[in-house]
Amino acid sequence: MDTQYFINLENRYGAQNYKPLDVVLNRGEGIWVWDVEGKKYLDFLSSYSAVNQGHCHPKIMKTMIEQAQKLCLTSRAFRNDQLGLFYEDICNLTNSHMVLPMNSGAEAVETVIKAVRKWGYTLKGVPQNQAEIIVCENNFHGRTIAIIGFSSESQYREGFGPFPTGFKIIPFGEARALEEAITPNTVAFLVEPIQGEAGVIVPPSGYLREVKSICKQNDVVLILDEIQTGLGRTGKLLAEEHDDIEADVTLIGKALSGGFYPISAILSNSEVLGVFMPGEHGSTFGGNPLACAVARTAIKVLIEEKMIDNASKLGDYFLTQLRGIKSPYIKEVRGKGLMIGVELVPEAGGARGFCEQLMAQGLLCKDTHENVIRFMPPLVITREEIDWALERIEPILVGDKPT
Repeated sequence: MDTQYFINLENRYGAQNYKPLDVVLNRGEGIWVWDVEGKKYLDFLSSYSAVNQGHCHPKIMKTMIEQAQKLCLTSRAFRNDQLGLFYEDICNLTNSHMVLPMNSGAEAVETVIKAVRKWGYTLKGVPQNQAEIIVCENNFHGRTIAIIGFSSESQYREGFGPFPTGFKIIPFGEARALEEAITPNTVAFLVEPIQGEAGVIVPPSGYLREVKSICKQNDVVLILDEIQTGLGRTGKLLAEEHDDIEADVTLIGKALSGGFYPISAILSNSEVLGVFMPGEHGSTFGGNPLACAVARTAIKVLIEEKMIDNASKLGDYFLTQLRGIKSPYIKEVRGKGLMIGVELVPEAGGARGFCEQLMAQGLLCKDTHENVIRFMPPLVITREEIDWALERIEPILVGDKPT
């Protein structure tokens, strides 16, 4: 069965809410993936940072198999022997006081919205049903009704209203805008350290330090959505470390399981998550023993195998090499660690055509916001493999425009 056979199956039976590149993958190892016809590709997207540790990492796989043979799910009606160990590991690593495990990134965002609203009513004294949460233009925090309701992207919103209220949108990267938007009813500021889906938008140096100070002065909870930037992607364990701060609440997911199993987590001080009482929030699969065991090993290999240091060193190298490419199509190259965006000029005709050309050369990446190519390989990549990629990227970026 060839590629087209599987594409036809998807087109016939599947909802058309994605527009993937026409490659059908069936195997992965490290930074490499193979399609159903046996062609090998370098994965330069890492499932949007979910496989920072590389595809099918053997130690994570071993843990998953062993735990799956013992116990997968108890629900939170009972305790399990992996949950407390997961709490201990993640709190020790991130200096968190309290953790709430969920399944997806969007579920973590929805959870923290509930938590900070209740915190505002019970501890800050905000009048009932008047809590405000400030977010940024071009944000991406998920696809639920509440989350798309505070998106500034019309495509995410059109046809899906009405939306929940209580959100205020300000420009990203402008600390003064946050200061001016805060009112006595503001309970939280929710922001990505680097906006990934918006095109790898990096705020000015010191931005997070400024907003942390503003939030502290105004008794506002600072929530950092590190679901894509966290766990080594930017060359630090958490991207907040670039500005030497600790958020009040940090959201992580994706690479928390190395791509093996859905798990996300809200990392918090005890004051915010402490507002939840039994019965007020929950999830059947949240905190299940299989997810917790896998996450513990995924975190362990990230640290022990020095993947974060590798992302820092090779990210600097890759950025320098990309910025040295003399192409009429490149407007800007930006990023941190191995989270890199190459923005093309409008005259280039969009990024997708370049991604399709790179796919034909054995390199898989993804366009975003029409004119940006994202490069986010697994953190286990080597310099030689980056050079291999550059040998394919440069000719395509300096060659003829895709038709």
